[in-house]
Amino acid sequence: MNTVYTTTYESPFGTLLIGDYEEQLCLLDWKYRARRLQVDERVCHFLSAKYVHQSTPLHQHTIQQLEEYFNKKRNNFDIPLLLAGSEFQQKVWQQLLQVPYGKTISYLELSRQLGDEKAIRAVASANGANAISIVVPCHRIIGSKGELTGYAGGLPAKKKLLQLEGVQQQQELFA
Repeated sequence: MNTVYTTTYESPFGTLLIGDYEEQLCLLDWKYRARRLQVDERVCHFLSAKYVHQSTPLHQHTIQQLEEYFNKKRNNFDIPLLLAGSEFQQKVWQQLLQVPYGKTISYLELSRQLGDEKAIRAVASANGANAISIVVPCHRIIGSKGELTGYAGGLPAKKKLLQLEGVQQQQELFA
């Protein structure tokens, strides 16, 4: 059995669970999200691993970069990633990595970028299954009319992340 070393980090917007698998970030997720168990089961199954709570140098490196991000001193992350999911999920998450800091796109636009706007529900589902929040910026995906929709960390955290990044959206986004 392989090991994912985990630790927690108290971010300004909520508690994050950080997972290190062989010096790659495989988990950076909201500790109290609705689908915590499903995400953990998927990551462990994908990696044939179990969680062990133990701090690692990668955790400290990740926390340092997160703190720089939260203090507006970092726009991009350079942490080695291991995306634990299906081929389709990984394709969606790779596309999320292309959405620039301070910008948003709709679920429909994300689906179009992936080559099939009819796959919008599957794309939205994969976006919601992202286990590496903030670094894989699923918070930058919004509704077609500019509205905030679903986020594992909760809509208040999504709103704060977008505000931190200086996103200027339609009035209802920040109402």
